Amino acid sequence: MPVNRILKRCKSDFVMFTSSWCPYCSKAKNMLGAKKLSFEEHNVGNNPNLQMAVVNMTGHRTVPAIWDVRGDEPIFVGGADNLQAYL
Repeated sequence: MPVNRILKRCKSDFVMFTSSWCPYCSKAKNMLGAKKLSFEEHNVGNNPNLQMAVVNMTGHRTVPAIWDVRGDEPIFVGGADNLQAYL
């Protein structure tokens, strides 16, 4: 599924592209949970094409790659450190 479609269909507050081994992904999930913000997670470790789609769209090569989808248009936040500053 293309990244734009994932972002448009999401009913959560945030969309996060992650991998299972990533400590920064856990950090980002914990930050969102502490703020009582919901998120939809997509593991790119299982889908390298999805990872490349995220990279092509944003230039962001690492996980997590996080979007705020609460408004009319999705906002690319960046990674865990960017999320910390954003919140």
